Amino acid sequence: MIKTEELTKEFGKIKAVHGLNLDIHEGEIFGFLGPNGAGKTTTIRMLASLIAPTHGSATVNGYRIGLEDKQIRSTVGVLTETPGMYDNLSAEQNLRIFAELYGVKDVSGQVEKYLKMLDLWERRFDSAGTFSKGMKQKLAIARALVHEPRILFLDEPTAGLDPEAAHKLRDFIAELRTQGRTIFLCTHNLDEADRLCDRIGVFKTRLLIVDTPTNLRSSIFGRKIVFHLQSVSNELLNCIRKFYFIKDAKAIENKIIVTLDDPDTQNPELIRTLIDNGANLRFVGELRHSLEEVYLELVQKAE
Repeated sequence: MIKTEELTKEFGKIKAVHGLNLDIHEGEIFGFLGPNGAGKTTTIRMLASLIAPTHGSATVNGYRIGLEDKQIRSTVGVLTETPGMYDNLSAEQNLRIFAELYGVKDVSGQVEKYLKMLDLWERRFDSAGTFSKGMKQKLAIARALVHEPRILFLDEPTAGLDPEAAHKLRDFIAELRTQGRTIFLCTHNLDEADRLCDRIGVFKTRLLIVDTPTNLRSSIFGRKIVFHLQSVSNELLNCIRKFYFIKDAKAIENKIIVTLDDPDTQNPELIRTLIDNGANLRFVGELRHSLEEVYLELVQKAE
């Protein structure tokens, strides 16, 4: 759905985006993470054909940036970080204007569909200026969807929202994926990215890495399995350390913590060994690093 090759944007001597290579699949939620000033919004603007790249190329939904910009704009929806509305117009009027600009055939039907979907139908005649931050964000998403785009660019969709409003908006984004839409999500909320995204790209002018949240944790820190025992002895710890696939093993209180690559296939053998050597095994868990830890590690290495 989205493919870039050495996509670059320069503003004078400043390289906002440098040599970006991405391949985003149809129907996935792709998270684009990076610090302020990393070039995330600039990337969205290029992919939505709002600004032209300095170098490189990209295709969006099969259309080429710089050559088929009108087609790209007609098949994508964009939610900017600070979406502007016509505050003196009603929610219905705001959506109707954009539906007509996009050439939507059933304007009234589409406006009604998305106002109801985002729980704004009862307030359709109220001016957008009277809406709360969360309601304005919902209206902006309805505006981005009113022409049924196959690709949706979301730039900080839950920024500034209270926890309840943010939760409802995340549920709505997850629901969009079930409809087969491709979603390009920029966010500073790493927990949000962890829960929503199929894959994540960490970006700071250059693309640092792309992978699933689980694989990112594993590649940076390895997977740590915790064996909770009635008691731990040096003999038990040494039995575990003999396995070739163990990267690290240590005892903390009544726990043995091991680092390995593939717990699903390696755990059973470790459990059998512990029990055969007299361990009173209470339960087994996994020590998970947060996506925030992974992100900070990658960005700090880049710096």
